Amino acid sequence: MKFVSTAIAGVCVAETNYFQDNRGAFARLFCDNELAGAVGDRKIRQINQSRTAARGAVRGMHYQTAPHAEMKMVRCIKGRVWDVAVDLRAGSPTFLQYHAQELSAANALMLVIPEGCAHGFQVLEPDSELLYLHTASYAPSAEGGVRFDDPALNIPWPLPVTDLSERDKKHPLLNKNFQGIDI
Repeated sequence: MKFVSTAIAGVCVAETNYFQDNRGAFARLFCDNELAGAVGDRKIRQINQSRTAARGAVRGMHYQTAPHAEMKMVRCIKGRVWDVAVDLRAGSPTFLQYHAQELSAANALMLVIPEGCAHGFQVLEPDSELLYLHTASYAPSAEGGVRFDDPALNIPWPLPVTDLSERDKKHPLLNKNFQGIDI
């Protein structure tokens, strides 16, 4: 894996060697040694998979607060999504900035999202599936979210939104007094 930094500290794109031959293809999805540069001494505590049916559907923007803050590593294993990380870290020089990356089964990229950043995505192909690696277990009491269409973030989603969960519709807009989250 090769890690490419983005403008947001800690957010990076992992490029994976994707080997193809007449039998099909092979890609390494996880390697403790190779991920050490991005993950440090954190350990993978949970792995999740999601499937989203509708093109245009948005999931997000989600995060967990301390002491359950988590780093996420997100890879598309079927289809294509527009994946977004937003910096919500208090005092960060890139506070409220985002990085967007197309992830697909074909490009085999993985987005690494550090603690204190919200994550969401929009489905570009129907029935897209994501694999998530988390450095903390899910803690309902620590979950947080911001609206995908928050004017303070101004994220230009590539498609009209066709589907959004009731939970994601209820995420608050950031107000002018929002100072960020501590991690």
